[in-house]
Amino acid sequence: MEEAVTAGQLRERGNALFQAGDHAAALAAYTQALSLCDAEPERAVLHRNRAACYLKLEDYAKAEADASKAIEADGRDMKALFRRSQALQKLGRLDQAVSDLQRCVSLEPKNKAFQEALHALGSSMHEKMKTMSCTDSKVEQMFQILLDPEEKDADKKQKAAQNLIVLAREEAGAEKVFQSDGVRLLTQLLDTAKADLMLAALRTLVGLCSGHRSRTMAILAELGAPRLSAVLGVEHEQVSLAACNLLHVMFDSLKEGLQKEFRGKEDAVVLDSSKDLKLLIKHLLELLALEGASAHGRDNALNLLIKVVPRKSPKETNNSMSLWVIDQGLKKILEVGSTVCGTPGSLPVTENSRMSASVLLSKLYDDLKCDAERENFHHLCEDYVRSWFEGHELAGKLRAIQTVSCLLQGPSDAGNRVLELEGIMDSVLSLCASVCEAHQLVAVEALIHAADKAKRASFITANGVSLLKEIYKHSERDSIRIRALVGLCKLGSAGGTDFSMKQFAEGSTMKLAKQCRKWLCNETIDAGTRRWAVEGLAYLTFDADVKEEFVEDKAAMQAMFHLAKSEDRSVLYAVASTLVNCTNSYDHEEPDPQMLELAKYAKQHIPEQHPKDKPDFVKRRVRKLLTAGVVSALACMVKSENPALTNSCRELISRVFLALVEEAEDRGGVVAQGGGKALIPLSLEGTEVGQTKAAQALAKITITSNPEMAFPGERIYEVVRPLVSLLHLQRTGLENFEGLMALTNLAGISERLRQKILKEKAVPMIEGYMFEEHELIRLAATECMCNMAMSKEVQELFLAEGSDRLKLMVLYSGEEDEKLRRAASGTLAMLTALHPPICKRIPQVTVHWLEILQALLLSPSVELQHRGAVVVMNMMAAEREVAEQLIASEMLEILSVLAKDKDKPRVAQAAKESLAQAVAYGLIKPNPGQE
Repeated sequence: MEEAVTAGQLRERGNALFQAGDHAAALAAYTQALSLCDAEPERAVLHRNRAACYLKLEDYAKAEADASKAIEADGRDMKALFRRSQALQKLGRLDQAVSDLQRCVSLEPKNKAFQEALHALGSSMHEKMKTMSCTDSKVEQMFQILLDPEEKDADKKQKAAQNLIVLAREEAGAEKVFQSDGVRLLTQLLDTAKADLMLAALRTLVGLCSGHRSRTMAILAELGAPRLSAVLGVEHEQVSLAACNLLHVMFDSLKEGLQKEFRGKEDAVVLDSSKDLKLLIKHLLELLALEGASAHGRDNALNLLIKVVPRKSPKETNNSMSLWVIDQGLKKILEVGSTVCGTPGSLPVTENSRMSASVLLSKLYDDLKCDAERENFHHLCEDYVRSWFEGHELAGKLRAIQTVSCLLQGPSDAGNRVLELEGIMDSVLSLCASVCEAHQLVAVEALIHAADKAKRASFITANGVSLLKEIYKHSERDSIRIRALVGLCKLGSAGGTDFSMKQFAEGSTMKLAKQCRKWLCNETIDAGTRRWAVEGLAYLTFDADVKEEFVEDKAAMQAMFHLAKSEDRSVLYAVASTLVNCTNSYDHEEPDPQMLELAKYAKQHIPEQHPKDKPDFVKRRVRKLLTAGVVSALACMVKSENPALTNSCRELISRVFLALVEEAEDRGGVVAQGGGKALIPLSLEGTEVGQTKAAQALAKITITSNPEMAFPGERIYEVVRPLVSLLHLQRTGLENFEGLMALTNLAGISERLRQKILKEKAVPMIEGYMFEEHELIRLAATECMCNMAMSKEVQELFLAEGSDRLKLMVLYSGEEDEKLRRAASGTLAMLTALHPPICKRIPQVTVHWLEILQALLLSPSVELQHRGAVVVMNMMAAEREVAEQLIASEMLEILSVLAKDKDKPRVAQAAKESLAQAVAYGLIKPNPGQE
């Protein structure tokens, strides 16, 4: 239980924490002290100290506010004035920063730090003024070149456009373009309808809007949401994509305003951006159902809605934007999902449009928080399906069935509900026998999507299998046969990996798989149809015999990888599912033997593993996939910005990568083909399971490869956060261990990497694992701390008041486990060499310190002897009093013996230096026989 503390004690604690580099904890101590302190001078000091903490934590607005409070109490407080000048400089208010520094110089004219800071700031302001005055004329000149209809020099125009884009990326340049009537001029560029000028305008506007809410709102007011929506819907693909990027940046800037506190000049002029957000979303929803909009423009609008409407995390409580979109635009989204290509009046769509609509519907449904909200979603979907199904004859029935397919691929609960509406299933079954290919395609696809939904599977098995078999055997169109085959594949794989649960006769599954592979390799069939062959394999590869045949068919594997890299991104999930099955990277727990016996006794069904799913078979399959080029296909899949790369799909890819790096000898090849680069985004975005699997794969690579070669350049710093995530308590022991091992490797490379690990708050977790019962985890944590101890901040932690860190290291140096002793004594050797004050503290942490050091020097292990000798040498050099304690013990005799040991030169050298130091202190007399 904590004793009551005074404001003075809290301030001292804060000072110690600040010195140790724990700025967040120091801030908390000063804040607590403020709550207990009434005296104005004391409060001023605490505000000044908090300002220092905020500067270190890079919260410059709060640093300025606290420094100002200290200055209000004492206008001559130079520390507070200097800290406020630093904060103002970071906030871009250079004139105010100069004023504070001038005050500091007038109070203490001889202070060189103040003089140098003022000189540097003066130079910075001069450069800025010079740049701005030069920029004014440049902006005007660039717009003149771009808007001059007489200007025929294409290179000159291109250069002007590029300069404008580059200028807008810097805050000062963006503000100058904005103040120079830039928005009106950029609008003129957009209205030229020339692709190159439109691209220049859109990319410049991205710079103006990035991270600046008030400017974004002004630009939106000037351009208008209808114009932006129209540009998004143009036929030119690059222009549409640039407009999509601009709108995404605008959304981010507007949403940031809703989430952060209102403070500072920039926020003072902005009242509310929620109306602008809704206005933009309203026009995006209208674009979805607009016949004149291009197909890729429609896709871009769907992608934007997926990114900006649903909540990023369940921790966010406000889902009002999703509710508003469902009420205002659900039917417009379903218009895209229900489009039947080739029918009169159908919307222009790409092969990805319906999948994007399904993903958006799924995300909106998942964002709902209660039954009433979900019920409203169901009613809107049912009303839409009925509106087409009733009274529109055949064309309406096709739209209704296509809507069912879209919902089954997205929010399947809603899909199941509409599937149960009267007449829908009967129409699906009857249209499967249609003579019209387009009608048959719609019906067969709906049947396939319904086949793996639990509510309908048994009904379809009873009613649809014979129909699908009939279509498969007798249809003359490959496009229909391949879809019928996928339906059969789904129904045939209902037993999953359970070897004892077979839906079809022996050999039927193999025949289906063979036909799937045949169609997959047939390049005369279009890619959209061949995709269905992969869908079939995604189900059939639950069977180990199918897996074995598939990995033996190199042509089929490469055909699948080629499809994964194609424009049609709707194949991603099927490819990832097939690979998860082939690598057995799904979750499978070993059943409890007692539960197995009980199940046998109760005559319950017991799942059986296929003999070809044993580890040796899996290992061989992984090798064959690697040889066929699976890594480059996965890397290409991860690069996709398409909504088809859902979080579930990311998780499947992460699982496959983890299986691919299971064997140490395969990891180099995975990295060489781009696997290391692909794993970083997978470890930072997606489901928690997916992120963890990707992080574990990164750890395995980092443990056995040279991290600087596996993750060149800046990429190595991106690996730190995923590795630190493996240290969280909810992770498994193996994940903790591999995370620690990988961080140990990184911490040994450079100070910048150690700083990154510190910034990710990994040190407290590493310390926690040093107390772990599992010896390997405890050892890995100690080795990691050994490398982290090269950082000054970590060295200071070992001297913090009330800390047992140093005591633990000393005690571990005396443990029986030799590897643990080696790691702990190595840490002590490092600490005592780099931070001499630690040498003085060692005798204070435990009464056993001397016997532990002696035991190290007497160890049969030369490594332990050397580490012990280095610790003693450093302690002897640190302080005479410590040296006296060492020499007064049996240490003198041990050192004298070791100094003569010619077989251990490093140990002997350290012992000699310790004895020489004792002679220098006058603690012992020099030996006449030695130098």
